[in-house]
Amino acid sequence: MAGRGRASGSGVVVLCLLFVSLVACGGRPATDAARDAVQRVLDRRAEAIVERDESAFVRTGARSGFDDLREVPFAEWSYRVTGLRRSGDSATAQAELRYRLRDDDRAPVTAARSLELSLDAGGEWYVESERPARKAADQLWDQGRVDVVRGERSIVLGVGQSGARLRAFADLADGAVPAVNRAWDTEWPRRLVVLVPESLEAMAGLLGSPASSYRGIAAVTTGETGAPADAPADRVILNPVAYGVLGQSGKQVVLTHEATHVATRAHTSAATPLWLSEGYADWVGYLGTGRSPLEAAPELWRAVTEGEVPAGLPTDEDFGFTGDSGGLAQAYESGWMACRMIAERWGEERLGEFYRAVGAHEKRPGAVEEALDQVLGTTVEDFTAQWREYLRTQFG
Repeated sequence: MAGRGRASGSGVVVLCLLFVSLVACGGRPATDAARDAVQRVLDRRAEAIVERDESAFVRTGARSGFDDLREVPFAEWSYRVTGLRRSGDSATAQAELRYRLRDDDRAPVTAARSLELSLDAGGEWYVESERPARKAADQLWDQGRVDVVRGERSIVLGVGQSGARLRAFADLADGAVPAVNRAWDTEWPRRLVVLVPESLEAMAGLLGSPASSYRGIAAVTTGETGAPADAPADRVILNPVAYGVLGQSGKQVVLTHEATHVATRAHTSAATPLWLSEGYADWVGYLGTGRSPLEAAPELWRAVTEGEVPAGLPTDEDFGFTGDSGGLAQAYESGWMACRMIAERWGEERLGEFYRAVGAHEKRPGAVEEALDQVLGTTVEDFTAQWREYLRTQFG
């Protein structure tokens, strides 16, 4: 009995020595300890970014990247380590980044990130580099130094842009907000966050999609449909190529269109067809510009005058970025003309009610039909027939 007791005690000691690199006796796996240590370093790094404290930032890792985001006014920045793969004195951490812009974001934006770390001479983890996680979209500062211009109702962040150009974008964004307010009296943030990347390819990087998807598209607004009031601010992302060739009036129409998407986001759901969401945004964008249907809808005008009146309103598939610019333009123009007809025949206030009634449904089936019946007192068949006749009248 005594001999077995001594052998058993020795075995415990041996096992502890053999597995000390993996599990502390009676404690947690060493990988958990490393993960906690990495989390603490990232917490300090996040605080340094919010405080714009370069010295504190450098104490947590490489300085590279600090200047790229130094000018961005962050109210919040935090990491949550979601995974850690260690190999000796090196490690790769997967983390969820949450950040919020001061005065512009009601809740944090989230992004998946990947960080490379190493142990320094003192045994502390040190961040060597940070990049978007696999398949995750870029953040603007991943593409270079971000310059910032604040407008009265907007903030514009750009890479590779002059201060004068960013100021011009801020002025356009400031003009878009009151234009939307005149048409949409429902609560919305009434501020715009505009991102201006350096190229079409950079724009695609921010959206996590191929550049070919956005060729010829002047701007895109990102955000959550049906988002609650505390959702993060949408981002209006400009295509510097396509947006840059527009005249001043065209640029204002585009930004007002995108601002409309920001305003209507909480009332846009899976039930909202694209002809309504895009058509309504175009309707607000063109309000007060004096643009006639012929001027604003040339592709649709061409089809109608050639005897090819669309049989029905465009489907969501018609709005796909497939490279058929003429077909895509006609889809947008068709939605605009439908909303224009509602505003003229039922009234602008009723158009807004119709939009909200459709979006109040959780699913597409029956949403438009019910809203047409309850708000406009018509049916899909009758509405479509009226719209087709309206096209003939406007383009005849």
